[in-house]
Amino acid sequence: MASAAWAVLQVLLLLPTRSWSPVGAGNPPDCDAPLASALPRSSFSSSSELSSSHGPGFSRLNRRDGAGGWTPLVSNKYQWLQIDLGERMEVTAVATQGGYGSSDWVTSYLLMFSDGGRNWKQYRREESIWGFPGNTNADSVVHYRLQPPFEARFLRFLPLAWNPRGRIGMRIEVYGCAYKSEVVYFDGQSALLYKLDKKPLKPVRDVISLKFKAIQSNGILLHREGQHGNHITLELIKGKLVFFLNSGNAKLPTTIAPVTLTLGSLLDDQHWHSVLIELLDTQVNFTVDKHTHHFQAKGESSYLDLNFEISFGGVPTPGRARAFTRKSFHGCLENLYYNGVDVAELAKKHKPQILMMGNVSFSCPQPQTVPVTFLSSRSYLALPANSGEDKVSVTFQFRTWNRAGHLLFGELQRGSGSFVLFLKDGKLKLSLFQPGQSPKNVTAGAGLNDGHWHSVSLSAKWSHMNVVVDDDTAVQPLVAVLIDSGDTYYFGGCLENSSGSGCKSPVGGFQGCLRLITIGDKAVDPISVQQGALGRFRDLQIDSCGITDRCLPSYCEHGGACSQSWDTFSCDCLGTGYTGETCHSSLYEQSCEAHKHRGNPSGLYYIDADGSGPLGPFLVYCNMTDGTPLSWWVGRTNETHTYWGGSLPDAQKCTCGLEGNCIDSQYYCNCDAGRNEWASDTIVLSQKEHLPVTQIVMMDAGHPHSEATYTLGPLLCHGDKSFWNSASFNTETSYLHFPAFHGELTADVCFFFKTTVSSGVFMENLGITDFIRIELRAPTEVTFSFDVGNGPCEVTVQSPTPFNDNRWHHVRAERNVKGASLQVDQLPQKMQPAPADGHVRLQLNSQLFIGGTASRQRGFLGCIRSLQLNGVALDLEERATVTPGVEPGCAGHCSTYGHLCRNGGRCREKRRGVACDCAFSAYDGPFCSNEISAYFQTGSSMTYHFQEHYTLSENSSSLASSLHRDVTLTREMITLSFRTTQTPSLLLYVSSFYEEYLSVILANNGSLQIRYKLDRHQNPDAFAFDFKNMADGQLHQVKINREDAVVVVEVNQSAKKQVILSSGTEFNAVKSLILGKVLEAAGADPDTRRAAASGFTGCLSAVRFGRAAPLKAALRPGGPSRVTVRGHVAPVTRCAAGAASGSPARELAPRLAGGAGRSGPADEGEPLVNADRTDSAVIGGVIAVVIFILLCVTAIAIRIYQQRKLRKENESKVSKKEEC
Repeated sequence: MASAAWAVLQVLLLLPTRSWSPVGAGNPPDCDAPLASALPRSSFSSSSELSSSHGPGFSRLNRRDGAGGWTPLVSNKYQWLQIDLGERMEVTAVATQGGYGSSDWVTSYLLMFSDGGRNWKQYRREESIWGFPGNTNADSVVHYRLQPPFEARFLRFLPLAWNPRGRIGMRIEVYGCAYKSEVVYFDGQSALLYKLDKKPLKPVRDVISLKFKAIQSNGILLHREGQHGNHITLELIKGKLVFFLNSGNAKLPTTIAPVTLTLGSLLDDQHWHSVLIELLDTQVNFTVDKHTHHFQAKGESSYLDLNFEISFGGVPTPGRARAFTRKSFHGCLENLYYNGVDVAELAKKHKPQILMMGNVSFSCPQPQTVPVTFLSSRSYLALPANSGEDKVSVTFQFRTWNRAGHLLFGELQRGSGSFVLFLKDGKLKLSLFQPGQSPKNVTAGAGLNDGHWHSVSLSAKWSHMNVVVDDDTAVQPLVAVLIDSGDTYYFGGCLENSSGSGCKSPVGGFQGCLRLITIGDKAVDPISVQQGALGRFRDLQIDSCGITDRCLPSYCEHGGACSQSWDTFSCDCLGTGYTGETCHSSLYEQSCEAHKHRGNPSGLYYIDADGSGPLGPFLVYCNMTDGTPLSWWVGRTNETHTYWGGSLPDAQKCTCGLEGNCIDSQYYCNCDAGRNEWASDTIVLSQKEHLPVTQIVMMDAGHPHSEATYTLGPLLCHGDKSFWNSASFNTETSYLHFPAFHGELTADVCFFFKTTVSSGVFMENLGITDFIRIELRAPTEVTFSFDVGNGPCEVTVQSPTPFNDNRWHHVRAERNVKGASLQVDQLPQKMQPAPADGHVRLQLNSQLFIGGTASRQRGFLGCIRSLQLNGVALDLEERATVTPGVEPGCAGHCSTYGHLCRNGGRCREKRRGVACDCAFSAYDGPFCSNEISAYFQTGSSMTYHFQEHYTLSENSSSLASSLHRDVTLTREMITLSFRTTQTPSLLLYVSSFYEEYLSVILANNGSLQIRYKLDRHQNPDAFAFDFKNMADGQLHQVKINREDAVVVVEVNQSAKKQVILSSGTEFNAVKSLILGKVLEAAGADPDTRRAAASGFTGCLSAVRFGRAAPLKAALRPGGPSRVTVRGHVAPVTRCAAGAASGSPARELAPRLAGGAGRSGPADEGEPLVNADRTDSAVIGGVIAVVIFILLCVTAIAIRIYQQRKLRKENESKVSKKEEC
């Protein structure tokens, strides 16, 4: 067992289990005998009775004596009916009736139980169900079986609601059997030492079972240790049970820490709690009440490493009879068994195997403390103060989950002021109000809303008021006045009409428990308050602390942190990768396909393959384009796989083995050849259900001096079968059916739909009374409805536009213990909270219907796609192939996803999804959104030849038809983006066989100028657009749209200007489009010639003339050979990624990597067709640096020459009026 203690443990699950009984407890299998019918009348008691004939002694089931049942004097929620069974019994069922032949019956009630008639515990039917269903008439019997049963001597029935036209009336029966137990009491300074039989063989299984009732919140329940400090310990720490496993072996790796498991909460409530510890070799099960940790230890168990003795109640110090090394247990143990041996019985009989240390007795004392529960923020307890005394002295204990709440208010006599004691932010604060003085505040304690008991002492005398919380003391000075205690203290809250009492509080009422209240030197008896003999109260539960831990079990999923108040809990999902009330919904998409259809480009993304399932998100690269083995790898489910590459699972082949081209034909992998030189296999693992790879193992092949190495590339994701998995429902009576949906505590459903009808049911699943349904209720309404036992609940999303528009709409519905939510597309999410303390489990037992209902009415007409339930995808297409009226697949995706194709790209339908055709776009990529950019160095140019660009068609317009010399254009669309600091610059030049042209230039002052010459016999139309200086190193977009003589120019998607041409309306015989330097611009105007001679230095992108995209044709392989490049033109990622505003031109040069593509020499043109870009990065970088230095020198020389030449031309040919 020692190695089991130190081995690394893997926690498998935490879940509620069925109730169990300790071995040998002696409970008979048939435990349903009536227990109350044979009891004397004296065993029945009540809070009050209407008359002697309505007393509790007449409350036996089916009896008609007296008035035929118990009826209290006043029908309110503070009444109760109690039974004393005479001894502790096991209770398995209860039954109720109303008063015989009357209109008096109870419709709902609480059931409470106790061992000694004090400190009552409330029975819960489910995790959050307190009340029991009662009667609907006076004489029918409502029977309820208790799951799990409980053991108690006293039972109380507390009516919650009754017939509104009658009174409270009850007849009852309790069913069960006798309960056998042996009890041991430890006073906090005692222990039992059980000496085990020294068997040579280790036991196959160790089982320890017990029940405990704790009086204090800390103490050792059991301890067993070995010779080297190794031990197992079960200890109560602050009301939680902690199981320690410690190796204590210094030879073990230091990275293996002791194992600590914690279960339970609020276990110091002085009620019985059950514990079961099972050690089966390396498997350990640890159970507290209904909750279990199952975990598996890695390694071998070694029970013989522990001593043959185990102590209960404390850890005795060796050689000292009454000395204990740690805090001992104060409370009772019951039915204490070790491997079937009743240790308590051995101790009671003083057997030699048992050594008793300290005061150990065999009866369990009953608690005498009477707690009080403040059920709501309206609760209060008003108690008389010691009026007239010259001091204030109040003490009490409290426990709560709330961070704020009123604890105590009191007034001082003779008008000397008042005080308020309250919680705020988990701290205790005292505010003192005195006439003529500003309020005085002191603070004590912190984190007091942790659910534990905390002691408070408030005292005031003469000139100081002290408040002590646990061990934290705060003092508040008073004005020097004589202090007299007031008449009344208000605990927990104030009267609704506080003006009469003077009670006031800066916070709301207190919700929690109080006990051990003393005023002055006198203890307050809450039972006297309950009987009406002392004080006043409202909305209290006396003689019970009703606190419950709403974080046990925690409904927060995926590692979310649970926090709570008195009424509810909340989950902190920060850092989990999930969101929602219970951290159920993943923040990430489930596949790369989902990312793609949100318009995201290729790159690294987190994906959550199973959505809300147990697998967490992981980082992947999304590509949006379309014998005993000596080695193996481990996949997602920790299973080993021996297949490699494209082979089938378990084929034990690499890619070369499948293709038959391994270097040694007798092997199926190159690495198996056993050669003296290195051999390699490059493989691709693509079985999605096995990925990602979590481990690779290479074994020793047994060959001397053999070596192996491997590299594992990133997980590459592409597509998603479930994303496009769809079915078409063609008739209202057609549907698909699947097994029942199991989403008891959390259920999420998400899918896409499209339809043209006004209503229909998407899915439905029924139980006996529970159900879940999602439907299109109206053209603009989607409704999510369900019932978990609290009555039908609906959540509806309404849209301003109809959903039946034959476009895909996304629905996500979720239901959990906190409530329900529904979201459709990007509309605001609608939420519906769950009722407080209601049923929480959704129990379905029929088939799940998709696209219809069990009644075959209100079926859905249309398509449903990508349906997932709790992260699990349903295969609609497979089921549709065998279902009449339903077809697999669904067409018409472009109506929804066509907008993803940008920049002139066209949406093309595919069987699974859509594709963007970027043939006529200046961009490329999956969405035609990847910018095609190039950096033009000084003197470089790119010429695009229009001949044979398109084929003619009868229906083609002048823009869409071929551009031969006999074709006339009456309109064209031109787009381009650029960044430069050079002036003048030629951005674009289009020539014609008829000496017509179009030029787009930047003038000397950086302004944009456009020149159209559409008639060679006329002067060109020249237009200057003084938008701003556009040679500023920033990216600018230009869009030119001509319709006949009307030209509209748009700059940077905002500034627009319209001009009218006078030179003509037809662009005839378009020849070529030139970017950069133009060697021959015959017939052009002087400004165009100067700009053409200067060319362009900088970055150009997204260049398009009609359907022609010259940069794309030049920089992307596969196009026709119609582009000629002169000088150095290098592709870049994006023009916008360059230097900032004001940077010099040299800083706009792109960073080259691995060869930027091939370009022709400066003096000789060369077509750029399928350019090879796979040169070495090092060689390419060196060449680029050398070329850049040479070009810089050349550019400087050319610049000096151009300035001298331009100066002469300006003086002789250009008047000042023409210059810009």
